[in-house]
Amino acid sequence: MQFHIENMTCGGCVRGVTKAIQSVDPQAQINADPPTRKLEVNTSASREQIEAALLDAGFPPKAA
Repeated sequence: MQFHIENMTCGGCVRGVTKAIQSVDPQAQINADPPTRKLEVNTSASREQIEAALLDAGFPPKAA
């Protein structure tokens, strides 16, 4: 699944996003690109679970 994370601008943001997603699915594969603010997640968790975790972490997701 893909997301656009407007406020993901640096490596620290990527760590926060990664930690949030892995709190839901520790095995998730995450590809984050801060310059384009794109996030791709390969996970067994539902889209709703990932969106909720990102929102709770302060990274509101938009569909990409």
